[in-house]
Amino acid sequence: MIRVHAADGTVIVSLGPSYGRWLSASQIPEVMTRALVSVEDKRFYMHPGVDPIGMTRAVWMGYVRRGEGRRLQGASTITQQLARNIFLNNSYSAGRKLREMILALALERKFSKQQILELYLNKVYFGGGAYGVDAASRKFFDHPATSLNLAEAAIIAGLVKAPSSYSPTADVEAAQGRAGVVLDVMEANGDITPAERAAVDLSDVKMAPEKAQDSVRYFTDWALPQLETLIDDQEQPIDVYTTIDLKLQRAAVAAIKANVPGGAQGALVSLDRDGAVRAMVGGLDYISSNYNRATVAERQPGSSFKLFVYLAALEAGYTPETRVNDSPVTINGWTPRNDNRKNVGEIDVRTAFAYSINTIAAKLGMEVGFPTVADMARRFGISTTINTHPSMVLGTSEVRVIDMTQAFASVARKGVAVKPYGILKVTTADGEVLYEHQDDTSRVLVAPWVAAGMTDLMQTAVNTGTGRAAQIGRPVAGKTGTTSSNKDGWFIGFSSGLTTGVWMGRDDNRAIPGLAGGRAPARAFASYMKVATANRPVENFETEVTLPEWQLEPDEEAYGQPDNGMMVDENGMPLEPAPSAQGDEDGTDGSAATPDATGAATAPQRIDQRWIDDVLGRTPRPAQPKPAPAQAPTARPSAAPTPRATPAQTRP
Repeated sequence: MIRVHAADGTVIVSLGPSYGRWLSASQIPEVMTRALVSVEDKRFYMHPGVDPIGMTRAVWMGYVRRGEGRRLQGASTITQQLARNIFLNNSYSAGRKLREMILALALERKFSKQQILELYLNKVYFGGGAYGVDAASRKFFDHPATSLNLAEAAIIAGLVKAPSSYSPTADVEAAQGRAGVVLDVMEANGDITPAERAAVDLSDVKMAPEKAQDSVRYFTDWALPQLETLIDDQEQPIDVYTTIDLKLQRAAVAAIKANVPGGAQGALVSLDRDGAVRAMVGGLDYISSNYNRATVAERQPGSSFKLFVYLAALEAGYTPETRVNDSPVTINGWTPRNDNRKNVGEIDVRTAFAYSINTIAAKLGMEVGFPTVADMARRFGISTTINTHPSMVLGTSEVRVIDMTQAFASVARKGVAVKPYGILKVTTADGEVLYEHQDDTSRVLVAPWVAAGMTDLMQTAVNTGTGRAAQIGRPVAGKTGTTSSNKDGWFIGFSSGLTTGVWMGRDDNRAIPGLAGGRAPARAFASYMKVATANRPVENFETEVTLPEWQLEPDEEAYGQPDNGMMVDENGMPLEPAPSAQGDEDGTDGSAATPDATGAATAPQRIDQRWIDDVLGRTPRPAQPKPAPAQAPTARPSAAPTPRATPAQTRP
């Protein structure tokens, strides 16, 4: 038996057989033994283990019903059932029946009637995984068998005939109906009086609430198989203490259900700073579909994959202030475009990331090398197949939600690798520790200044870019993602030590009108994170929020078509999309730039700190010297190696 505990110690699910305390004959309530004997073997105290009268009646009934194809039934005494339970199996044959009778006679010679009842009531299966009367009482009524009353004893005694059919956890009405038969038999046999029978109201019996097969099962289905690699095989019951936070789990379920578009599914994974899984939602309803979309499903991530493009660029020497040119580009026959079909000219990396400009991502991927981007994704925990076609920078390789969340969590941890885990400790029922999780901080994926630069970019995306709907009133860094034809929507981000990834889409991969990472997924992220971070201190990032060079107005047009705006063939190469009048959810819209008379795009008025100071009537800050293009962010240690020249310095 495995008892699974939440982070606060609450038992969230029990798996496998349950064996209660062994009760001696004197500890078992008399009403329990009377109910069992009355319904299973009313001549128990008179026969020597085999009941000749019962056997004769069973043979006669078999003869009468020989044309119905039924086998010999109703002849087994309690002692025979015990012999079969201990020594034999349930296969039906004349040979097994004969061995059962011989063993029953031997048991009666060895043990008293009270001892046989004690053995029986502590060994027999009562359904619901409960073996023995104490386990059944705890399972169905949430108290030990020593305090069973007449009605409860009748319910348990009625389970012996068909544990699955009459189990209260499966069908309460069937269990109560069978218990009524037991009480009637007890009255007919003289084990209870008519007054006692009339006083029993089975509908008043309080059943223990069954643990709901809710979304927490997505988590246990993912975590428990890991026991095979953590501990040796165990024959004794074990307790598994997990990382799941039930309050956060409820908030995650509510956030997904409240925001997922109709006909779509949603998934969420939330990791603490060391990788502990605090919440996991694998779908809208575990009962109707136990397919875990958080850990198993592979979907295109859209622009959220640009995390690895920009990490590779920052490691190669780019900084958030590096100047890049948003102009048309063709790479091996592929011409990526921004959804508004415009280019804004020279901007900085921060602005390009904030508004998820596709042409810049493509140029960065070409500059650092597409295999380098794929290697960065592998380094950060992406375990699915990654193609190295140019369009891969826009998220055409399929990924898992838990892998993407792990990658963002490693950035939040300043470049130290994070590995998701769900099991904190495993102990025996006596408290012996079989396994205890140890945090590993030895793997450094990127230098701290690279992670700091990436956090800088993601802060801007949430504060003024495509992820504005993910704001929660405290520092947040994150990235949206939307795939072609609005089939997938993503938002992944972190705040106050928690990293959360949200995905929404259809299982059949059909388009969902209006789905975009900056809409429903970002709203679900915010709804969950407001609850999840409520009792955590506000944590500022190492880099302050810096506004991009220009801002889009937060109008509906900014949440139009998907960020990559393209269909991709089986080789990852793009297909020309249909023209669209809408803007780009992760890119730019018509307010970003205005074509001049020659058709070239010109950047709108610069909205920077000086502009804000003028509007608010504040004294302007002293002008700060602008860092050189190849300089790292302020969080970069002085001992870091000198980056090579940036594309802005080497290309026109």
